Amino acid sequence: MSKRERGLCFIKYCSLTSWLLYCCVFINLVNGYTVKNCTVRGALKYAENINVLCNKRSLHFVPGNIPDKATHLDVSDNLIQKIKKENFSQLSNLKNLSAQHNRIREVEDGAFSSLVALQELNLACNKLTDILGGMFQNLGNLTVLHLNENLITNINFSAFSPLISLKKVNLTRNHLNTISKVQPLFLLPQLQEVHVGINGFTSFQSSEVSNISLRLKVLDLSKNPLKVFSITADIFPLLDNLILAFITENMTWDVQDKRYLKSVQHLNVSGIQLPLEKITDLLQTFNSSLASLRLHSLGDVKVRALIRNVCLISSLRFLGLQRNNITSISKDEMQFCTQLTELDLSHNRLSSVPAVVRSLPGLHLLDLTFNNITNISRVDFANLTQLRTLQIFGNKISLIEDFAFKDLKALATLMIGSNRLPNGYFKKDLPKLESLDLSNNKLDSLCRGDFESLKSLKNLSLPDNKISSIEAGAFNGLTNLTFLNLQSNKLSQSSIKESVFSSLPNLKTLLLNNNHISYDNQEALAQPPFQNLGKLKTLNIFSQINTGMRHLPLNLFMGLRSLEELQAENLNINSLHPDTFTYTPSLLELDLNRNNFNSLTGTEFLPLRVLKTLHLSKLGLQSLDFLINANLSKLRLLHVSKNRISVINETLIQSLPTLIYIDLQANSLSCDCSNAWFVNWTIRSNETQVESGYELTCNYPDKLKGHKLLDLDVGSCNVDVGFFCFISTTTLVSLTLLSSFLFHFLKWQVIYAYYLLLAFLHDNKQQRKLNDLQYDAFISYNVHDELWVMRELLPQLEDEQGWKLCLHHRDFEPGKPIMDNIVDGIYNSRKTICVISRHYLESEWCSREIQVASFRLFDEKKDVLILVFLENIPSHQLSPYYRMKRLIQKKTYLSWPKPGEDTRVFWQKLRVALETKDTSEE
Repeated sequence: MSKRERGLCFIKYCSLTSWLLYCCVFINLVNGYTVKNCTVRGALKYAENINVLCNKRSLHFVPGNIPDKATHLDVSDNLIQKIKKENFSQLSNLKNLSAQHNRIREVEDGAFSSLVALQELNLACNKLTDILGGMFQNLGNLTVLHLNENLITNINFSAFSPLISLKKVNLTRNHLNTISKVQPLFLLPQLQEVHVGINGFTSFQSSEVSNISLRLKVLDLSKNPLKVFSITADIFPLLDNLILAFITENMTWDVQDKRYLKSVQHLNVSGIQLPLEKITDLLQTFNSSLASLRLHSLGDVKVRALIRNVCLISSLRFLGLQRNNITSISKDEMQFCTQLTELDLSHNRLSSVPAVVRSLPGLHLLDLTFNNITNISRVDFANLTQLRTLQIFGNKISLIEDFAFKDLKALATLMIGSNRLPNGYFKKDLPKLESLDLSNNKLDSLCRGDFESLKSLKNLSLPDNKISSIEAGAFNGLTNLTFLNLQSNKLSQSSIKESVFSSLPNLKTLLLNNNHISYDNQEALAQPPFQNLGKLKTLNIFSQINTGMRHLPLNLFMGLRSLEELQAENLNINSLHPDTFTYTPSLLELDLNRNNFNSLTGTEFLPLRVLKTLHLSKLGLQSLDFLINANLSKLRLLHVSKNRISVINETLIQSLPTLIYIDLQANSLSCDCSNAWFVNWTIRSNETQVESGYELTCNYPDKLKGHKLLDLDVGSCNVDVGFFCFISTTTLVSLTLLSSFLFHFLKWQVIYAYYLLLAFLHDNKQQRKLNDLQYDAFISYNVHDELWVMRELLPQLEDEQGWKLCLHHRDFEPGKPIMDNIVDGIYNSRKTICVISRHYLESEWCSREIQVASFRLFDEKKDVLILVFLENIPSHQLSPYYRMKRLIQKKTYLSWPKPGEDTRVFWQKLRVALETKDTSEE
C-alpha cells in the first residue's frame, strides 16, 4: 500500500474513536442473532429456516434490522399502516411473510419486488382498499396469497399477472361486489383454489369469469347474496370442491349441462337460504360425482325432507348434518343411505342413538358429539362391523349396557369423554380398539381387569375424572399401550405403586400432572413406581395439588433409562439429591420451573450428558455459575427467566459450547461493566440468541433501573481495560526491556504507546505556536470522494471564498514520514473538515500507527472539527462507529444538498463555520 493510500486511510479515522480495540470488536455487528423488536429462531450460521418473529410488539413500522438470511418473517398483530419499498429490500431468501392483523392501508409499488423467493404472503385483516398494478412485482414463486378481511373495492387489471405460480388466494370478506373485478385472477396458469366469500356478489356467471377451461379445484362463494349462479360453458373441468354455504338470497341455479360440474366431489350448502325445491334441483346436478355433502344449519324440517333425495346420490360417502336441531331420524328417511361411510350428526338434540345407524353397515365414522344421549343400549351399534371411529363425547351418558359394543369388531377410535360414566365398561369386546378417550367422566377408581379385552389399545386418556385409586392389574392386557393420560385426578403416592404400571412394557408417554402425589423426604423408595417402564420417553409430574410433591426421592426415576422429557415444574421442591438423575441418562429436556430451590451446585446435572433443553425459570436464582461445573456440553436451549440473576459472564457461556438460545427476561440484571462482555456478545453472536435481548432491562444501579441493558455504554468499560493494559505494558517495557521473544508478543502495544507519547509531546509543542498557523483548514477525505473535493470543495473555498486549504497530495512535504506530515497538517490548520461518506466509514484497513496520530485531534476539546456529510447515513448505520455517532450528537454538521437542489445555503454555512473562532468545548 502506498504512502498516499495509508494517509487517506488514516484521515478516514479522524472522526472515529481513537481506541482500536473498541473499533475492532464492534466493526461487524449487523447480522447478529439479537434483533431489536424481534426474536430469531433458527441458526444464522447455517442460514436454514431462519424465523424472525416480530409479532405483537406494537410496532408502527416494519423493523429495519431483519437478518438478510431470514426465510420466515412474522410482523403480524402490530400497528403498521404502510409497507414501504425499502422494508424488504435485502430479504431475497424470504419464503414466508405474515403481516396480518395490522392497519395497513398502503403498499408501495414494488414493495415486495426483492422477495424473489417468497412462497406465501399473508396480508389478511388489514385496511387495504386498492390492489395496485405494481404491488406483486417479481413474486413469480408465490403460491399462497391471503388478502381476506380487508376493505378492498378495486383491483388493478394487471395486479395479479406476475403471480405465475399462484395456487391459492383468499379474498374473503372484502367489498368487491362484482365477480368481474377478480376475473384476471381466474386466468392465472397455476391457480387451484379461490376463496371469495362475503364480498357482496349478487351473481356468479361463467361468462364473467373465463371463456376457456381453468385448472381450478376449490371455489368458495359462501355468504354472498347470490341471486344467480350460472354455468354456461365447461370452464371448471377439474373443480373438486364447491362451497355455497350461507347464500342469503333466493338464488337461481342455472347449470345448463350437468357435465360442467362433473368433477365436483365435495359440496357445502350449509345454511343456504333457498326453498326446499330449489335445493333439491341444485343437488340433482351432482348425481354422478358427489362424495361429500355438508347440510349443516338448515333446520330440522328442511334437512329431514332433503335426506331421502340426498341418499339417492349413489357416489355419496360423507353426509354432514351438524346444527340442525334434529331430535330423531327414522329408518325410512335414510333407507337409501346404505352407501355412506361417514355420518356427522354432531351438535343436534338427539336423546338416543338413532335406530337408523343400524341400517348403515358400511359406516366407517359416526359422529354423535354434543347431543343429549343418556345411555347406550346393546342394540344401538348392531351391524356396524366396519365402524372404525365413534365420537360420542359431550353427551349425558351415564349407562352403557353389557355387550353394547359387541358388533364393533373394527372400531379403532372411541371418544366418549365429557359424559357421566361411572367405572368399568371395557372388560369385553373391542378387540381392535387403539384409542380410547374417557376424559371428564365420573370415574373414581380403576379396578383389576377394567381394560383386559383391549388387546390392541395404544392410547388411553383418563384425565379430569376423580380417580383416587388404581388396583394392581388395572392395566393388565395393555401390552401395546404407548400413551396413558391420568392427569387432573386424585392420585396419591400410594396410587402409583410399582405394581400399577408393571403390565405396560411399551408405554412411552405417562401424564400424572395435577394430582395429589407427594413425598416426605428424599430417601430411597422400597418400590420405585416406574422401574418397569424401560421404554418411557415422556413423564409429566408437574403441579401436584395442595402441598406439591415437596421432595423427589433419590430413586424415584429408577428404571427410566429411555426417558427423554421430564416435566417437573411447580412441585414445591427445594433441593435435588445428586443421584436424582442417575437413572435417566437419555434425558433431552428437563423442566424444573417454579420450584423453591435454595441452591444448586451443578452436580445434580452431571448424569445428564445429552441434555438439550433446561427450564429453570421462577426459581429465585441469583447466579448461573453452578452450570459451569454441570458439564452440559450438549445443551442448546436454556430458559432462566424471572429469576434474580445480575451478571452473565464469559466463563458461563463458554461452558455451554452448543447453546443456541437463552431466555433471561425479567431478571435483576446489572448495568455496569460486569455485564459489558455479555452486552457485546448478545449483539454480535450469530450462534446464540438472547431472547428479546433488546427488551432486557437494568435493575442496578438505581439511577439506571428500568433502562435497556443493551443501551449500556460499554465503550467506557473497554477504554478502562485498554488504558490499564497500556499503562502495564509501557511500564514493563520501560523498566525491563524484555527479550526479543517477549517483544514479539507485545510489539503492537509498544508501538501504540510510543506514538501516543509523540502525539502528546507534539500537542504541547503546538500550543506555543497557535498564533502562527499556516492553513485555514485541513481536508480529511476518502480517495473515492476525491473527485468531489477537487471539483466542488477546492474551487469554492480557495478560489471563491479565499481560504487556504491543506491537501495531502499537494502540501505534504516529500520524503518526510507520512505520520509526521499528517500531524503537522492537522496542527498547522485552524480547522479540520471531514468529508464523510459510506466509503469514508467502511475502509477495511488502517494501521495502528496512523490511528495514534489522531489522538490529540479527538481530545483537545476545541471547536476544530467541521463534519460534512456527502450522503444521508441513518443513525443506526453509525452505531458501530462510536466516536462518529457521539460527535454528531454534540456538534452541528452540514449535509451536501441532493442533486438538483440549491447549494448556495450549504456554502454560506460552511463559510460561517470556517470563520468561527476555536473556542474551547466543555
